[in-house]
Amino acid sequence: MFFKKQRKWFLLAFDICLLVFADVVNLFATGLRGGIDQWEIDTYFVNSTIIFVSILLFKFIFRIYNNVWRYPNTKAYLKLIISDMCAGVMALAVSAISKQFVDIRHHVYTIMLGTLLSLSARFVYRMVYKHYKRSKNGAKECFNVAIVGAGQLGALLGNDLRCNYKSIYRPMFYIDTDASKIGSTVVGLPVFSPEKSIDELIEIYKISEIIIAINNIDHKRADYLYHKYSQTGCKVKIYDVPLNSANTGGEKRVIREFQIEDLLFRQPISVKETDTAEFYSDKVVLVTGGGGSIGSELCRQIAVCNPKKLIVFDIYENNAYEIQQELVREYGMDLNLCVEIGSVRDEERLESIFKNYKPDIVFHAAAHKHVPLMEQSGSEAIKNNVFGTYNAANLAEKYGVQRFILISTDKAVNPTNIMGASKRICEMVIQCRTDSKTVFSAVRFGNVLGSNGSVIPLFKKQISNGGPVTITDKRIIRYFMTIPEASQLVMRAGTMAECGELFVLDMGKPVKIYDLAVNMIKLSGFEPESEIEIKEIGLRPGEKLYEELLMKSETLDKTKDDMIFIEKDTPLTRAEVECKLQILRDALEESKDEIGSKTIKKAIVDTVPTFYEPEEININAESSAEMKATVTVYK
Repeated sequence: MFFKKQRKWFLLAFDICLLVFADVVNLFATGLRGGIDQWEIDTYFVNSTIIFVSILLFKFIFRIYNNVWRYPNTKAYLKLIISDMCAGVMALAVSAISKQFVDIRHHVYTIMLGTLLSLSARFVYRMVYKHYKRSKNGAKECFNVAIVGAGQLGALLGNDLRCNYKSIYRPMFYIDTDASKIGSTVVGLPVFSPEKSIDELIEIYKISEIIIAINNIDHKRADYLYHKYSQTGCKVKIYDVPLNSANTGGEKRVIREFQIEDLLFRQPISVKETDTAEFYSDKVVLVTGGGGSIGSELCRQIAVCNPKKLIVFDIYENNAYEIQQELVREYGMDLNLCVEIGSVRDEERLESIFKNYKPDIVFHAAAHKHVPLMEQSGSEAIKNNVFGTYNAANLAEKYGVQRFILISTDKAVNPTNIMGASKRICEMVIQCRTDSKTVFSAVRFGNVLGSNGSVIPLFKKQISNGGPVTITDKRIIRYFMTIPEASQLVMRAGTMAECGELFVLDMGKPVKIYDLAVNMIKLSGFEPESEIEIKEIGLRPGEKLYEELLMKSETLDKTKDDMIFIEKDTPLTRAEVECKLQILRDALEESKDEIGSKTIKKAIVDTVPTFYEPEEININAESSAEMKATVTVYK
């Protein structure tokens, strides 16, 4: 404790000792050169005193003693050198003005040696302190690691791992393709070429893990590097921001496991438009289905935009509670958050929300989305998806909502199941309101990676249980997007809405579900088929081998955003939509005692002209443009 309080004075006394030692050495050297007789010894000490005072004065001017030398940076060392240089110039000037005999070599040698000793002492102190803390409080188990990438990001990582005594990683060397770095060292670590025998280096340095630390790495390179270094038998990790984050630009990089999103068939989109944030700022925003995968991410994105009020509305209280607690932890009282439990099917409950909160913007994400379940319980899909949307849209008009954005799906394109058809009718409900003061729009996109009920969580669970990993058909393909980028593009589309548009998001190229299964098994450290079985169980009711290509240029108009397009679709009139809704009402009444969806299916055929039986689509699947465009993710 005493040392901490007196640290500055201790360092000052220490530097004085170093200067005295440097001056004595200089005096001794001068005597050996025979120069001691050239001028009086007292003049020598007067000059030494001027040098000492100058050096200590400039150390205080440059605030050298304010630095904590356990954690110095380059700037701290540079300031120390500059302060001593300035002190030397001042000492020469004072000695000359005071008419003292000036031996330039005396000044230069004393200051250079004093500076060298001061720097060396601080370097040694830092190294001893690090060694002491690592031996006393360091990680019990430490892994030798190699870092791929000796650029700025890799150098920062290597330096951080070397300085952090609590780190479980001990960096041993870099691997880099830059010829100017190969054979040299970065932050004290050797740099080797990837062409060198990596297996030999791993054995020599006893490497346990390899960390990819390359800034702005694209999916193809990540793919290649993961594949290349996985073959060494070492665990391969990446130094990057956590996945499924808000993408606001302030995330801290961490060393984490590779995930399937890192090896995507395209680079994930990051939307950071300032005008999008300004659009939602100081607005009352309602998110129906706000506890779901897309709904909760929309809430996170909206919270960043500083809304006047954010209302989360969901029927499932557990999900609503989770997003509530997350936002409260993140924003506290800075976010005006309201969480309400209820169903969009309950018109009275829904009206109380609109009446009391009077939202400016509504994101309608509440929906039943599981295809096989809705095939069996089709009436529930119609009640929740279609009439839930109808209720919300009517109330949005009644209470003067500025914009209403429906979350739709690619399964609404030529649907082959009740869920997809119900979402197509939802789009009709929205599109017909071109005469409304409320601006209605819908946003259509494909599957989102990691959402509730999607293949990624299912595969993870099956792999953790030892398999088998089940897929419906080895040929089946789907479009994918990450949850944050889908949500951000939905918000971006919401700012563009003018009158009943059906926005379509560019989902890139489709991917085989079988490829995803293979990749996830490998990422988990197992071999597909030999260690974890991939079992084909057959297509489920209403399922087709591929989803229709969203990006058909002949049916789309461009927007100012390269990833968002508008479907050229002539909307029905309100009267035509009401006729279709009446058919569905009659079907619901007729099927109220029915198990299954026979009556509902017939009503769907009568109301959605683009509806097909899955067999009609699957029979020609192999020749479709979608199947031909499929890309293979890393295997």
